[in-house]
Amino acid sequence: MKKRLLFVVTGLVVLVAALAFFKYHQIQAAIKGGGWNPPPEAVTTTVATQAEWEGTLHAIGTATAVNGVTVSADLPGVVSSIEFESGRSVKKGTVLVRLDTTTERAQLASAVARRDLAKLDLERVQHLREQNANSQADLDRSAAEAKQAEAAVAELEAIINRKTIRAPFSGVLGIRQVNLGQYLAGGDPVVPLQADRPIYVNFSLPQQNGPGIANGDAVKVVQEGTSEAIETGKISAINSVIDSATRNIDAQATFTNQSGRLRPGMFVEVAVMQGEKAKVVALPASAISYAPYGNSVFIVEDMEGPDKKKYKGVRQQFVKLGDTRGDQVAILSGVNPGQEVVTSGVFKLRSGAAVQVNNNITPSNTTEPKPTDS
Repeated sequence: MKKRLLFVVTGLVVLVAALAFFKYHQIQAAIKGGGWNPPPEAVTTTVATQAEWEGTLHAIGTATAVNGVTVSADLPGVVSSIEFESGRSVKKGTVLVRLDTTTERAQLASAVARRDLAKLDLERVQHLREQNANSQADLDRSAAEAKQAEAAVAELEAIINRKTIRAPFSGVLGIRQVNLGQYLAGGDPVVPLQADRPIYVNFSLPQQNGPGIANGDAVKVVQEGTSEAIETGKISAINSVIDSATRNIDAQATFTNQSGRLRPGMFVEVAVMQGEKAKVVALPASAISYAPYGNSVFIVEDMEGPDKKKYKGVRQQFVKLGDTRGDQVAILSGVNPGQEVVTSGVFKLRSGAAVQVNNNITPSNTTEPKPTDS
């Protein structure tokens, strides 16, 4: 029994010693560069190509109506009729709301009677004055009374007219804020009214871009995340003063807005077209490795390992980025046309890493991407 136990223990010691010897030599070989290497990383690539992009300045803007007000009551009164529907387009002068004018019309009838009587009195006094049967003072007094009566009639007509609330300009109505029979005080809101054709878009640019823009420059409002233009307009005004807090210069562009897709208060992306075209290297945004110390890409090259064996690897290259359009980013420096650049899987790479290229499925790479389910 003791001999068998000794035999088993001896065998285990020999086995452990053999494994340790083998592992030691494996580690020594790895240290010398001849050991195990990790498998290559699967990536997709694209060949960098040169493109001509028109120079643009991008900014965030807000659409603003050329004319926009909340129509309100000029004088107090009770709503007797509502003659509009929410959300409808109206012309200038269209009646929106009528306030009750029963009292004013009764007062107007009385004032008209006094005016007519004053006119008759004036005619009699004038006739007597022609016959020298009265004094000039009597004539002057009658003329003044006739004018006062006429003014009283005009005042009541103006009050009645002001109680008919009309659209001050052509535009699109908002949601009604009054009800039939409601008492309105002076200044109470009736309905918003916005003139959105044409429409303004206000935006700001850094002060260093100020010399690059001028009145009349073409401006596009683009779909968020794409280069598709919703509307095209022109810069109509540039502020003469730079904001001392932000060091930005404010500008205003005017759009015809024939499509009606721009609405007052809308957040938009603005692209100011500068006309001149620049040569850039366009790459998919997925190819860029963003980092605080600098942005970079990985370029695929033939490399030589420590064992003098050739393999396909990557070299990290820092780049200077420019404008973006759709899926693509302009590379201003760091990449030359014709170089093969990794477009997916960059997060798991390091300079010198081995890669295996598989371009069966590649990231989207277009300036005007569209969703696959659109």
